[in-house]
Amino acid sequence: MATNPSNNLVTPLLTDLYQITMAYAYWKTGQHKKKAHFELFFRKNPFGGSYTLFAGLDEVLKFLSSFRFSPDDIEYLRNTSALGHCEAAFFDDYLAHLDCSEVVVHAMKEGSMVFPRVPLITVTAPLGIGNLIETTMLTLVNYPSLVATNASRMVVAARGQFWEETAGATPPRSLTPVSSTEASSSALPPRKSMQLPEGGQSDFTRRKPKCVEFGLRRAQGPDGGFSASKYSHIGGFHATSNVLAGKLLNLPIGGTHAHSFVMSYTSLDLVQDAEVQRIDNGEMVLLLPLVRKYQNELEWHDTNEGEMAAFIGYASSFPNSFLCLIDTYDTLQSGLRNFLLVALALDDLGYTPRGIRLDSGDLSYLSLECEYLFHEIGSRFDRSFCYDLDIVASNDINEAVLHSLNKQGHAITMFGIGTNLVTCQNQPALGCVYKLVEIDGEPRIKLSNDLEKVLIPGQKIAYRLFGEAGWPLLDYMAGIHEESQPAVGERVLCRHPFIEQKRVAVIPSRVVKLHSLVFDGKNGIVGELPSITESRKYVNDQINNTRADLLRYVNPGEYKVSVSEDSFRFLHNMWQEETPVTELR
Repeated sequence: MATNPSNNLVTPLLTDLYQITMAYAYWKTGQHKKKAHFELFFRKNPFGGSYTLFAGLDEVLKFLSSFRFSPDDIEYLRNTSALGHCEAAFFDDYLAHLDCSEVVVHAMKEGSMVFPRVPLITVTAPLGIGNLIETTMLTLVNYPSLVATNASRMVVAARGQFWEETAGATPPRSLTPVSSTEASSSALPPRKSMQLPEGGQSDFTRRKPKCVEFGLRRAQGPDGGFSASKYSHIGGFHATSNVLAGKLLNLPIGGTHAHSFVMSYTSLDLVQDAEVQRIDNGEMVLLLPLVRKYQNELEWHDTNEGEMAAFIGYASSFPNSFLCLIDTYDTLQSGLRNFLLVALALDDLGYTPRGIRLDSGDLSYLSLECEYLFHEIGSRFDRSFCYDLDIVASNDINEAVLHSLNKQGHAITMFGIGTNLVTCQNQPALGCVYKLVEIDGEPRIKLSNDLEKVLIPGQKIAYRLFGEAGWPLLDYMAGIHEESQPAVGERVLCRHPFIEQKRVAVIPSRVVKLHSLVFDGKNGIVGELPSITESRKYVNDQINNTRADLLRYVNPGEYKVSVSEDSFRFLHNMWQEETPVTELR
């Protein structure tokens, strides 16, 4: 694995000033070498949901591996107004020689389904360096985890079910889609698609939609766009329109053409010489006469000729991947018909057209109308490709729109999602925090009038306890020095961290320790990180084995995060000890 961060802005200076001012204070008072333990976690799941996906670990480890202040960095800091008064030895003897050789990191696996308060990453390090890496680690985890979670929720919403055939899972037998051969050879005549609610029986004969990331042009800068392409794929998106991400990350890329392409063609004269080579004998064939033949046969004489010219031009350039945007002028009366005229011509020459894209209008109604005409033409001309055409929908799609379309019924096979995916419209930040929980073996606590912000002190071991049904029941944290740790088949008392009355006894059928060593000081990165494809499959496997109520859009179930009896008592005793007693007179 490459040890340099993907973005060259990720250096020790990519931090908040107060990390450096604190580092100076620690150094000046001789505290910088104290052994400290930090936890990186979040307090609330995003988007009103019940889970979050952890992402960004690979870039964190690259950052730690390459951490060194350059001479230019040192000179800049020395001459800032905030640090200009600091002793020269802080820069020359401390910062100039500082690296992560004494930093030890444990973390959850990339792509893990994670929950509030359970650490995503733990850091054991001298106080000085442990403090200096805080901001950078947060920025490398917050957005990747947020966009991966957003992507996952959209995929679940789009598909209306939780298996993903491209990730290696097997669909349930009852949900296996009808093949194009079965559809085209059916004795039943094609009928207009009914508007079926999500999960309706006839809905199972349709392919479940895939999601493609279209967000680069709306992302928060180049790095936001690149990160969104990467982490939305981990979250379950099928492909990206971002060509650079495709190259650097080996992701599938996808896209067709814009409205401007259609608008640029004004006459059929522009494509009168457009040819396509026949698959069977290699003969070059003019497309326009074939298209005209079908236009006359179907009596579709009122379509826009500039649009028809654009489609012919595109077909002659991409006969193997012919997919057109059909809403430039009139979706049903022009775009759809022009597409089918050119598609029939391509089919005559041995090519399989791909489909259409809708970028405006009532996507439910339009997709169903398009599907109906596809089937009608397929039946009339005995063309099997008409039953396998993609209907791609874009147009400001978000999670709410996806659920709405499922309720209305639609025939969409692919969603192109941009703005609302990459900007995380419903919640623009995850809110991960990085907190000191122990120093020189002494647990530390932060108190607050807001229970959500009270820190659970001390080093902890986190476990996931599974029940007999095979899915996780809860996450459980115990102090690192506790003698009793959870075991399969043994009763475990699990306490809510703050509410004494909330407790549950669990007899787990499986116990999984959530953290593993990923960075070991001078030895650097431990083991091989999973590939993007492996992390994507890991996400899918977890979604498949999660209680369905946790995936609900409205009123999702709550996943329990608990502590041991000893940790509960220790937390509340320390809480009392550290809280001043108010004296009233």
